[in-house]
Amino acid sequence: MSQIGKTAGKRSQPSYFMAILGVTVVLFFVGVFGWVILNASKYTDVLKENVQVQVYLRNTVAQKDIDSLKNYVTVQPYTKDVEYVDKETAKQRLLESGEKDFKDIIEGNPLPASISFHVKSQYVQKDSLVAIKSLIESGRELTVESVVYPASLVERMGPILKWILIVLISLASLFGILAIILIDNTIKLSMYSNRFLIKTMQMVGATRGFIAGPINKRAIINGALAAFIAIACVWALVLVSENLLPDLRDLRNNSRLFLLFGVIILLGIGITLLSTYRSVIKYLKMKLDDLY
Repeated sequence: MSQIGKTAGKRSQPSYFMAILGVTVVLFFVGVFGWVILNASKYTDVLKENVQVQVYLRNTVAQKDIDSLKNYVTVQPYTKDVEYVDKETAKQRLLESGEKDFKDIIEGNPLPASISFHVKSQYVQKDSLVAIKSLIESGRELTVESVVYPASLVERMGPILKWILIVLISLASLFGILAIILIDNTIKLSMYSNRFLIKTMQMVGATRGFIAGPINKRAIINGALAAFIAIACVWALVLVSENLLPDLRDLRNNSRLFLLFGVIILLGIGITLLSTYRSVIKYLKMKLDDLY
């Protein structure tokens, strides 16, 4: 019986090779698509976090009140970064942007000092920004002149990014289902070539566990091998793409990328094992004449 097992292993090598190759190709495209989705998700966060809120201060405000307000904004959960811009810095930045000096038109510096901060992506929503503005202005009439942010841009950005996210999730779900179907069919075709081997082992008295055990172990190895090859190819593609387009480095989130690789490994092993087990049980239950 052990001789039969060795013979089974030898004869099944070509089909295992094609199974590994087929699963690797599918997992590679899963990885590439997942990487594209991660970059798109990160890019939407970057776009959101470019929204800046500016708190313009009154000319009569004391430095201690400025420091108090800046410290308040800094510790808030919605704040990504914060900067205090005094009157002279504001004038210098205005001139650097190409505007003409207004010293010949008006005496002094009419530009107000301000506290500017970027908002974290999850707070870049119309209702959230309105609430943030209200909280900053509340009880600070003597300190805050006004709170300004690009409201029209936020209103337009919200629905667009929402639909982009819906489309990406839908495509990811569809592609995931297609990947599962393709891997399942690949394994079924691989096992189809071994159907007579499986039935022969059953006919000479081998138990279901004896037949399925080595095949299932081999399926786990094949699935893991296909996953690691696919991951290596995806990682190589990531590095090459980032060398050609350096801006892509800013979009990479290593924790999410490693999570994607973990999903690829689980997908490769899980579907390969499940499909192999189902195929073995199917052929064990079939009559010999039905195998032809």
